[in-house]
Amino acid sequence: MGVHRIAVLDDYQSVAADFSDWSRLPEPAEVVEFHDWVGDPDALVARLQPFDVVVAMRERTRFPREVLERLPNLKLLVTTGMRNKAIDVAAAQERGITVCGTGSKETSTAEMTWALILATLRNIPREDAVMRAGGWQQTIGGDLADGTLGVVGLGRMGSQVARIGAAFGMDVVAWSQNLTDERAAEVGARRVEKDELFATADVVTIHLLWSKRTRGIITADDLGLMKHTAVFVNTSRGPIVDEAALIDVLRDGRIAGAGIDVYDQEPLPRDHPLRELRRAVLTPHLGYVTRGGYEIYYRDAVEDVAAWMTGDPIRVLE
Repeated sequence: MGVHRIAVLDDYQSVAADFSDWSRLPEPAEVVEFHDWVGDPDALVARLQPFDVVVAMRERTRFPREVLERLPNLKLLVTTGMRNKAIDVAAAQERGITVCGTGSKETSTAEMTWALILATLRNIPREDAVMRAGGWQQTIGGDLADGTLGVVGLGRMGSQVARIGAAFGMDVVAWSQNLTDERAAEVGARRVEKDELFATADVVTIHLLWSKRTRGIITADDLGLMKHTAVFVNTSRGPIVDEAALIDVLRDGRIAGAGIDVYDQEPLPRDHPLRELRRAVLTPHLGYVTRGGYEIYYRDAVEDVAAWMTGDPIRVLE
């Protein structure tokens, strides 16, 4: 019996070893954690050629067909979470590569959403910078109570965010393509049309699944309807929003601010124009990055590999 080679990808914080117990595997294995992101397909293939198992963190690294076809040794691909748009699962199946997922922390992204809402609405990063520079009180924040929260997408995440908005005393309105009045009412929201949501909300927050149907669904026209005192928050996926249009409304001061955790290109390039906008509160896709979430991800990843080694894979994605 040979030694399995396991690559753990995109361990940005160098913590994968702290959350994983690879000694539980039933067969010998060599585990290598990579702490940097490789976007070039040729460099990625060269790195992963020796490995028969790869553990991918969310959608940080892409595995399209053309990459999978160049990894003849790969037999198991584990993704954290049970959904990963960056993996061509059909192509993997055709090549006999098993793709497995993991559990996840159900509340992390909703909590991150509210961190961004509050940080943006109350200008916390800017005031923190002023304080550290010796200054005092430079901005005037907005209010949540008696304001309107517009939730775009009322699934698992959006529902959590909506309930918290109601607890703050906000009027919660919601829209998505298939949302019904009854579903909105279940979480204390009112279903409205898309135009009304963007025109009336004091906070607009995005919680749609990323798909061909939702790519670019938040348009320049939508953003143009927002009040100049409103803030926009996205903790879902960058391509759902017209990023160039968002940059324009921020640069022109047509909305009060934006809290952004997700981007068209990740990691965000060093020279990206969003980095220059004071009205934008930027975080590096932290919605799922918590101790509780990582404990689940890496525990389940080890379980996935162990089950695959015994010939009985679990949490298989199809």
